[in-house]
Amino acid sequence: MEFNALLKLVGDDPLFESSLLLAGNVDPRVIRLQLTRWVKSGRIYQIRRGLYSIAPPYQKKQPHPFLVANRLQRASYVSLQSALAFYGLIPDVVNITTSVSTGRPERLETPLGIYEFRHLKTELLFGYQMVDFGNQSALVATPEKALLDMVYLQPGGDSLAYLIELRLQNTEQIDPQRLKNLSEKFGTPKLRKAATGVLQWIAGESRGFEDL
Repeated sequence: MEFNALLKLVGDDPLFESSLLLAGNVDPRVIRLQLTRWVKSGRIYQIRRGLYSIAPPYQKKQPHPFLVANRLQRASYVSLQSALAFYGLIPDVVNITTSVSTGRPERLETPLGIYEFRHLKTELLFGYQMVDFGNQSALVATPEKALLDMVYLQPGGDSLAYLIELRLQNTEQIDPQRLKNLSEKFGTPKLRKAATGVLQWIAGESRGFEDL
């Protein structure tokens, strides 16, 4: 296959899989060898085994980091610091895209950035939505679920010190009832305590978390 044929086949898709080239009467060994050559020449990026992106200046569209994260692990959604920063709930600049997944925890350093995945039980994979990024879309935790995922995965995440450390801002985006409902779905006192504390913080109650 010629490189121009690959560009035509991929079109505007920001990511493509090797299976796209293996359909029909082709020799898989030849296709894989050609992909390796294109990676070495810098024409394409290998994101992980079987997943690729056209490299500049040939790419028509740069993949959004959240889309890449979704494709790196299928049963996943962007959450934790990345989602909180995306919604403007924390002031930090996040250089690593963080997700939760039913798969194994891992950290991947790719040509398109660094991606981390934290493990959640299957029954806790809820509270996410499809977000559009302009002709690209990805699954991202709601503001409430991103915050609760942080608390759940962080030892002592329901403590006063940790919740203050997050430096929450723009908290009008947090729906109090949704936060309560989602915390109940976790089925643990830790998450109910954290939800109560966050809502007290938002409400500006003078006792803060001290009575929890």
